[in-house]
Amino acid sequence: MKPARIIVLIIAMAAGGVAALLAGRSDEPQPAPAPVAQIETVDVLVAGADIGLGSTVSSQDLRWQTWPAESASSQFIRRSDNPDAINQLAGSISRQSFAKGEPIRESRLIKAKGSGYMAAILPKGKRAIAVDIAPDTSAAGFILPNDHVDIILARRDNKDADRAAGSDTHTGEIILSNIRVLAIDQTVEEKSGQRVVVGKTATLELAPHQSEMLARAKLMGVLTLSLRSIVDFNAAGNDDDTNTETRRNINIVRFGVSATTSK
Repeated sequence: MKPARIIVLIIAMAAGGVAALLAGRSDEPQPAPAPVAQIETVDVLVAGADIGLGSTVSSQDLRWQTWPAESASSQFIRRSDNPDAINQLAGSISRQSFAKGEPIRESRLIKAKGSGYMAAILPKGKRAIAVDIAPDTSAAGFILPNDHVDIILARRDNKDADRAAGSDTHTGEIILSNIRVLAIDQTVEEKSGQRVVVGKTATLELAPHQSEMLARAKLMGVLTLSLRSIVDFNAAGNDDDTNTETRRNINIVRFGVSATTSK
C-alpha cells in the first residue's frame, strides 16, 4: 500500500475517533441548575392609593400584597390573622397619611362614627383650639400643619410709674412651647407640594389647662407663633407644665420694649 493512502487512512480513523468521542460526551446529562432559595412570604394589608390625613378609608383604598415574612413587622395586618380586615377597617378615619403601597397599621386608623376628622386625629387627652393669625404673626405664612411652634404673648404692661413718666412698657414672653399645629384654616396637611399656607386661623393641639391659658392670653394682647426647627420637635417634648398664672417655667424667655408716648 502506498504511503499516501496509509496517511489518509490514519487521518480518517483519527477523525472518526474524535467524532465518536464528541458524540459520546453530548449524550452525558447536563448538570442540574443550582436550587433557588425559597423566600417565605405573607400577605399584608397595604394602601391601594394615597390616603390623606383625616380621610375616610374605603375598601377600595385597601388591598392585600405579598410581603417577605422576615421583614413583615408585627404591627402589619396579616391576612392569615385577619382575612376580613378590609371590610372591618372600611369607614375608619386616617390619623396619619399613608402612601400607596405602604403597609396599614391599625393604630393609625380610628373608628369615629358621627365625629369629624379633627376629633379623630386628636390624640387622647388633647384639645384643639383656634387662634387668629396673620403673616406678621405666623412666620410670614411659612408655618404648615404638623409644624411645632412657640406661642409668644406681647402686651402692654400698665404700670402706674410708667404712666406717670409718660411712657408705655410692652413686654413679650413665650407662654407655650413646642406646640403642634393641627391645621391652618381648613388645610390639615401639605398637599400637591404646597410649601406655604397663608391663612387667618391656626388650630393648635393643647392640653386642657393650656387651652384655658391660651384663651385668657388672647384677651391680654397679641399672640405670635414662632416656628421651631424640625430638629427641636422631639428635643424637649410638649411641656404640659408651661406657664400658669401663678407659676412660670424657668425656660420662659422674657424681653421688654419701652416706647415713650406723649402726654
